[in-house]
Amino acid sequence: MKYLVEPIRDKKQIKAVENYLAQKSIRNKVLFCLGINSGLRVSDILSLNISDVRNKTHIELCEKKTGKIKKFPINKKLEKLLNEFTMNKPDNSPLFESQKQHRLDRSQVYRVLNEACSAAGIDANIGTHTMRKTFGYHHYKQFKDIAMLQMIFNHSSPNITLRYIGIDQDEIDKSYNAFEL
Repeated sequence: MKYLVEPIRDKKQIKAVENYLAQKSIRNKVLFCLGINSGLRVSDILSLNISDVRNKTHIELCEKKTGKIKKFPINKKLEKLLNEFTMNKPDNSPLFESQKQHRLDRSQVYRVLNEACSAAGIDANIGTHTMRKTFGYHHYKQFKDIAMLQMIFNHSSPNITLRYIGIDQDEIDKSYNAFEL
């Protein structure tokens, strides 16, 4: 099964997207950084309010898709970004608002990500799930713990998780080519 949306595998491209978004809108940079550092689905990111992140060490929410409670720590990078971004905003307002002060929606996020990735020269299939898959891909590359990632994503098998994060034939080929006894 080929997934339609891919992770951003190159860390330099991730940084280019971040820089592009920072020039356009701090909101969009924070949204992207939250997505790639949490592995949350965009629907769960967009459901957050200021009070869900302000002065918190963890983000806790009920996942819209699964109905399961998800809790994870806010890393130092996100803590700094979220503190600056939420300063002087009321607790009960959405974390990510449109210019018309409505909760940002998935299609707006899709447009923002596609524009930023295009500007960064990324030709992969990009969508809102790219943030979640980017988190998964780089988490796996750093820790090599597919069981942990499977639990984070609530997947039923390690094979699903590997395919989901884009560990496919080219990655398998690289591992074979680098292996020698």
